[in-house]
Amino acid sequence: MDWTLFFSALISSTLFPGGSEALLLYRLNEGGAAITLVFIATAGNVLGSCITYAMGRLGNQAVHKKWLRISAEQTERAEVWFHRHGQASLLLAWLPIIGDPLCLIAGLLRCNLITFLVLVTIGKFIRYAVLALPFF
Repeated sequence: MDWTLFFSALISSTLFPGGSEALLLYRLNEGGAAITLVFIATAGNVLGSCITYAMGRLGNQAVHKKWLRISAEQTERAEVWFHRHGQASLLLAWLPIIGDPLCLIAGLLRCNLITFLVLVTIGKFIRYAVLALPFF
């Protein structure tokens, strides 16, 4: 198990910046098994999104602004996106800037956890699989 990749992916999908894609590509260039590395990165990244979802579900607006430093503009943009495109927008939870607030908004809006997990996992897996495609 590549714990460095797992934790890099986990941290990258919380509200902290990270570079799990670069680490994945590095590991692939070292000759690591592509499918194994994609699954490890996906698992860590989905777990990080679950942490963000839980913060949204369990927290409140004051906590989000003070502790998480999420601006009202970021929250509003993610909420508008979520309402406009529905739960399917969670397929894009891997996107920079908008992905983490989307997961937080999903928690705030009490999105079904199973639906959240399925959509976020699909989107994140596809992202990592596309990056690893030349190594399969």
